[in-house]
Amino acid sequence: MDFLRPASWEEALAAKAEHSTAVPIAGGTDVMVEINFDRRRPEYLLDLGRIGELREWEVRQDHVVLGASVPYTRIMKHLRAELPGLALASHTVGSPQIRNRGSVGGNLGAASPAGDSHPALLSAGAEVEAVSVRGTRLIPVEEFYTGVKRNALEPDELIRAVHIRKAEGPQQFSKVGTRNAMVIAVCAFAVALHPRSRTVRTGIGSAAPTPVRARAAEDFLGAALEEGGFWENGKIIPPSVAKRFAELASAACSPIDDVRGTAQYRRHAVSVMARRTLGWTWEQYRGNAVATLEGAA
Repeated sequence: MDFLRPASWEEALAAKAEHSTAVPIAGGTDVMVEINFDRRRPEYLLDLGRIGELREWEVRQDHVVLGASVPYTRIMKHLRAELPGLALASHTVGSPQIRNRGSVGGNLGAASPAGDSHPALLSAGAEVEAVSVRGTRLIPVEEFYTGVKRNALEPDELIRAVHIRKAEGPQQFSKVGTRNAMVIAVCAFAVALHPRSRTVRTGIGSAAPTPVRARAAEDFLGAALEEGGFWENGKIIPPSVAKRFAELASAACSPIDDVRGTAQYRRHAVSVMARRTLGWTWEQYRGNAVATLEGAA
């Protein structure tokens, strides 16, 4: 196994172009596990640790450009207001040591359906910035996952950053496992309210071959909120609406039985998490709506 250690982003792209089978490594929280257990033996390792720009982020007017190697700890500390769903998900990743090294870019590269950041990225609305010596392209995150641990990157491409919409409304994340952290999710669910467009987005992890959105649930809830005038009046969502949203979220899953849980349990857990996270986000939205109305009065 050869170890490539570029000193700049340009050198990294050139190395990836020359050695298309090279496996990128930054924090190593996914790659090194596979190597240590002899599940993977790449011909080349491409160390991105010397490239400082990958550990930087930029808060723009309507979105955040998050460098591929920004560790979860920094998301939790510095981007909680802009990316609350992702910050919540980051809290559940591994141990403090793992959160200091692991990154969203690494999670995307591994493309595991159980990756903790994926549901939050799906619900927030993110795009993956893929770069090669040929140029740059932005891939909508829902199109990035192509199969179990497979992604849409071309052989010569590297992830430079993730472009994530800044939160304009409440976001929540929930994960089921034997513990809150230091465990691979049995399943996970994220929801984000987008009041400006009056839409709802979701993300489901570890309950299908890839992370997925519950689009039917999103469309149903969006229509129910619009028809009932809930965006304006901030009234409590009827239990029947919350129940149907949860049922549709569960129906979006196509899970398997494995050592962490059965398919039946995953469907049930996603239904419960969908109902609960919707309740949490809507209570937060109602609180903000009441405060706005009182301020206007």
